[in-house]
Amino acid sequence: MASRLLRGAGALAAQALKARAPNGAPVVRSMASRGGVPTDEDQATGLEREIMMARQKGQDPYNILAPKVAAGTKEDPNLVPSISNKRIVGCICEEDNCTVIWFWLHKGETQRCPGCGSHYKLVSH
Repeated sequence: MASRLLRGAGALAAQALKARAPNGAPVVRSMASRGGVPTDEDQATGLEREIMMARQKGQDPYNILAPKVAAGTKEDPNLVPSISNKRIVGCICEEDNCTVIWFWLHKGETQRCPGCGSHYKLVSH
């Protein structure tokens, strides 16, 4: 079985070496002969491609990017996008804090974080 595989691989290698272009030069098959190495955009498919195309247009359809940071006051709250009328929010009150304070944010008025007092407001996405 193994000898058959080796013979088959050897035959394919010999055919590749014998391949010649019409001018007699050997045929070289590489990524460079087809225009270079493909980019991430060329290779992406499905959801990854959809996200890349949206980023090129300046959009964020799945809330992947970090939200814009606001002052966190009642007049200038942190805006939290949502497709429903409530969303759970996690606030890291201090920069070096290792705990997250979770609370529900409901549509309507601004709401305060119970830990640090920063204000958040739910907006439609």
